Amino acid sequence: MQKLLLTVDRISTFVGQFFSWLIVALTLLIAWEVFSRYALDRPHAWAFDVMIIMYGTLFMMAGAYTLAKAGHVRGDVLYGFFEPRTQATIDLILYIVFFIPGVFALTYAGYFYAAESWAIREISNITADGPPIYPFKTMLPLAGAFLLVQGIVEIIRCVICIKQGAWPSREPDVQEVDVDKLKEMVHVKDEDIAKLDQFVAPHGDTK
Repeated sequence: MQKLLLTVDRISTFVGQFFSWLIVALTLLIAWEVFSRYALDRPHAWAFDVMIIMYGTLFMMAGAYTLAKAGHVRGDVLYGFFEPRTQATIDLILYIVFFIPGVFALTYAGYFYAAESWAIREISNITADGPPIYPFKTMLPLAGAFLLVQGIVEIIRCVICIKQGAWPSREPDVQEVDVDKLKEMVHVKDEDIAKLDQFVAPHGDTK
């Protein structure tokens, strides 16, 4: 079971990291459009639509990845003090009552929303010469499907935690800098840092 959960985590991570490259493309597009508009006096009417499409795609397709890393915002003022079993019970109730119905509705409605858009080859009407948006609307059911599968995995994790009293492991991801590990990698000890401190003037000392 744990192997299956981690496999879904890896898929969600791959999808999220793949679409995260859109932020690079979006940055380059914005930079080029600013240059083209103000330096070359050649603005592009479609640029604004494309920026919205790229950011929207990134936002939606990163949902399952964020859920897999337990990265969504939560009000954990009290939650963090609860025992794992209590946390899992609360999460399980919220997943079943709110998450699953909401995401299922997004996936179901999004499918027909995207299908209609493909049928008429819909283009954006926000600006003149708007780009086609039916590929963008396809992201709705696709993102919903990934999110739904990851949500089922999280429900299974809650059940396991309730039974075992501890949260099962997750697929590791980028973490904050581990200072001790960094010291070990560059072969620096605390004594070496302390020796360097003597060369630093005390706060307020101008000599």
